[in-house]
Formats: sequence, structure tokens, C-alpha cells
Amino acid sequence: MSNNARVVVGGEIGAAQYLQALAAGIEPDVRMNPILVKPEADDRSQVVLLGRVDHVLSQTRWRERAPSLWPVAESALRELLVEYELVLIEGAGSPAETNLRTTDLANMRSAHVARAPAVLVADIDRGGAFAHLHGTWSLVTGKDRGLLRGFVLNKFRGDERLLAPAPEELERATGMAYLGLLPFVEHGLPDEDGAAPPPRRPDAPRVAAVRYPTASNLDELKPLEQVAELVWARKAADLEGADLIVLPGSKHVAPDLSWLRERGLAGAIEAAARGGTRILGICGGLQMLGEEIADPAGVDGACIGLGLLPVRTVYAGTKRTETVEVAFAPLPEPWSVLTRQIIRGYEIRHGDTAPRAPVAEALPGGRGFVRGAVLGISVHGAFEQPNIVAALLGWRPERSLEAVFDGLADLVDERLDMNALARLAGVS
Repeated sequence: MSNNARVVVGGEIGAAQYLQALAAGIEPDVRMNPILVKPEADDRSQVVLLGRVDHVLSQTRWRERAPSLWPVAESALRELLVEYELVLIEGAGSPAETNLRTTDLANMRSAHVARAPAVLVADIDRGGAFAHLHGTWSLVTGKDRGLLRGFVLNKFRGDERLLAPAPEELERATGMAYLGLLPFVEHGLPDEDGAAPPPRRPDAPRVAAVRYPTASNLDELKPLEQVAELVWARKAADLEGADLIVLPGSKHVAPDLSWLRERGLAGAIEAAARGGTRILGICGGLQMLGEEIADPAGVDGACIGLGLLPVRTVYAGTKRTETVEVAFAPLPEPWSVLTRQIIRGYEIRHGDTAPRAPVAEALPGGRGFVRGAVLGISVHGAFEQPNIVAALLGWRPERSLEAVFDGLADLVDERLDMNALARLAGVS
């Protein structure tokens, strides 16, 4: 369940599964995330099945979805088990949520299909980790309990010696092996869903990213944390002093626009644009910057935009999901530093945006428009291009995704019992 998604062959998958595939050195595949649930409100979500939106299931009640979803998930899992020597299955939530046992697809039901030994991972930073682990072991069924073979403590701060004798007592009580402890680290990976509070960099350029309720694809902003004071803007005062204001993607543009107006952010964004502050809208953010959004297909709702770009967006029933490589056109100030810069990114959108009055095209094919200090693009991934970040903010992110993967791999190799894990996986 996430509004952070990436495009692969066949459609879209969650950002976490995309990154896991890259870390494993393989091409991401829609079968690695056969069911993606994208929240639209507390009681509504969009269901993406093998990379494509399923409108019927999206309108189906939560508990009534499972009979249609499980065959797809099981088929994807069985195919991967045939094609690969080792398959890692990441659970979701907890296998011990008894109220969800009949509809749970991602935990023990998948483990039983794969005949996979299961390792429980507990976030000890939150407290109560040993109770969580023992409680989970106690609440699963006897059949499930037979697959629980080990446990890991994650996000530990402090002196590891203070844990004794709890790990050994839990081993004796449950029969699960203690496989090690991972310290709390600032790993540098994008968040699975939403985005955590960024670290403070008060002496760096200030970037205010507007955090509306259904902001999406916030993971693409992660590289900015290396070179900027990134602020999640939820009120007008958060925009003050910004060198760059970003309107990120949105899963539900019309309600998010209403939220901007209710919070006074809409007026503050308009004032900032008049004052020459750079405003960048990405995908749904581009649509918000326009004059109007029409929705004849009934996808997301029609609404009036901020009017900072003379463009109009029309929603279609079919979602566009594709990877793209495009270059910025010659751009006026204050965007001239982006002229000819290349974005290797992706598009996930229902809307097609077109001019209603003369306006400069920033990216070819109707993928971007610029007027004065306001730039809107439909392509995700600009901030994952170090050259673009350096052009906009004067500093280049130095830590690559590959370096993050390598650092985490070294940490896991050092801190976990890799021989025991290899034996569980049958690869020793």
C-alpha cells in the first residue's frame, strides 16, 4: 500500500519493490508487486493489478477483494519461484492481525505457497519489540507457527549488551533463532510510502515541498536531502524564504487543491510566483498550476487550478505509465540553467495537459510548460539526476543509490548471522 510508485515494463509497482529489485541486481517486474493499493482517502483506494489499474476492484469493498486478488498474487509468486533460485517475500503489516486473517495475502498465505521459512523483523526503536515478537508467534495459527524460524531486531540505538537475556529467553520460549541486530542508520533510501521528516541543513538552499494529504511519489525528492534544507510545507509560513517551491505529484488532485486553498497555501504560492520565487510542479503539481482540470471520464473530479500556467488538463480513463528520456528546451530565466538538461524518468498520469493560450513548452510532447518563475512538468525523476539538482541548487548529490545499497549490504553482512540465513534459504 503506497502512493510512491515507479514505472516498469508492464505498468507500475511500489517504490519499495522497485528498489529491492535494483538492490538484487535484477530488472524490476510487475510480478514482484502484483497488487499495489494506492490510498485516495481513509475509506477509498485504487487497486493496481500487475501494473494496471483495475477500476472494478477499486470500487469493491476491502474484504470482498481478496477472492479476485489472490489468484493473481499466487500465479505471480509461482512464476517467480520457477524463474529464480532465491525469492525473498516481504510481508506487509503483521501476520498476526487476526481481524485480517481471512483477507491477508502478503504474509503467511504466500509463505505457505512458497514453503518458505519466515523471519520476523521487529522495530526495536519504537519499544516493545520482544512483546511484539512473542505476541506474533502466539497469535498466528499452529500451521503458520511452524514456518516462523527466526527473528531480527532492527533500528537499535545504544549498548547492545543491555539486551541480554531477552533474545535468549525468546529463543527458548518460541524456538525461533535470534539472527542478529541492525543498528539505527540514516540509510539514504527513499521511504516506502510518504516521506519521513528530512534532516536539518539550515545553511543550505531552502526547498519547500508542499505536502498535501494525498501527495504522491515523494520518494523522488530524497536526493535533495543531501544538498538542501528540505521542508514539508503544510502551511503558508513554511514557504517563507524558500529558494524553490515544489508541488509534487498528487493521487487526488481536486481535494488536494481544496486543501491548498483552505490552508492559505494557494494564495501564498501565487504571491511567491509574483515575487519571482521558482515554483516547480510535477505531474499532479503541473495540473494544479494550470487554469482548469476537466474530468469527463470521472477519474478524479473536475476543478479550477491555481491559474499560474495557461494550460488545461483533461483526464482520460486510461492511465499512462511509461519511462521517458527527454531534454529541456531552451528556457528563460530563472530556469535557463536547465536548458538542454536531460531527464531520464517516468510518467504515471491520467491527464493530458495542453495550452489554452500562448505559453513556452519546457519539455517536448506536451510534457512541460514554463511562464516566468513557474515551471510545470509531467515527468517524475528530475531530482534523481545529479546534474539537474546541481543546476537548480548549486550542489551535486554525491551519494548514489548504488552506494546506499553497498553500505546496507555491508552492514547486514556484518551484523546478521548470514550463515544461518543461508541455511534457512537453502543456499548454504
